[in-house]
Amino acid sequence: MTQDPAQERIQLMDMLVLRSLQIGGTFKLSSGAESSVYIDAKRTAFHAPAMPLIGRAFLRKIAECGWKPQAVGGRTLGADPISLSIARESLDLWASPIDAFSVRKEPKGHGTKRTIEGLSNPEGMRVVIVDDVCTGGGSTGDAVDKARQAGMAVLGCICLVDREQGATEFLARDYQSQLESIFKLSELVVHHDKVRTPPVPVGAHT
Repeated sequence: MTQDPAQERIQLMDMLVLRSLQIGGTFKLSSGAESSVYIDAKRTAFHAPAMPLIGRAFLRKIAECGWKPQAVGGRTLGADPISLSIARESLDLWASPIDAFSVRKEPKGHGTKRTIEGLSNPEGMRVVIVDDVCTGGGSTGDAVDKARQAGMAVLGCICLVDREQGATEFLARDYQSQLESIFKLSELVVHHDKVRTPPVPVGAHT
């Protein structure tokens, strides 16, 4: 039995804060910029207890947007556990299960030399592009582009964590694609302070 969506969201936020979020020091991002806050969402997305929570959170977001995809996927490696989690949970929660696919950075060098993996005939399929973390939106946009080149109809994009550094505007401007997110980095940072700060004992003096 699934829990209340609000409770599941807090559970997933706890996992992201405890497993994936690092604050302090200097981290170089995929965009080339530097930041004192780093989120490695793969540490949560590949964590078995997080997978059903992720799958259900994305399915709720897809429903909120009114999208009816036949498949979900994005750039390997970050999108892979997310798309598989969504596909698995859709078996229990949706009338029509959603398939998963992966988008290669470069076409396979042998065999069919495909860029889209996991679907026998992607042309014409309605899809949602997913990602673990969106910063500037470049990798998500690349997945949108490759999906469209394969003849897929991209309904929109969803990332697990939006770093709020321009991805939404970039995808809307350069790819005419809507970006949604499950969490904003800013709310994870606020939650981090709550989780990491021990409660003051009753009767303690300040």
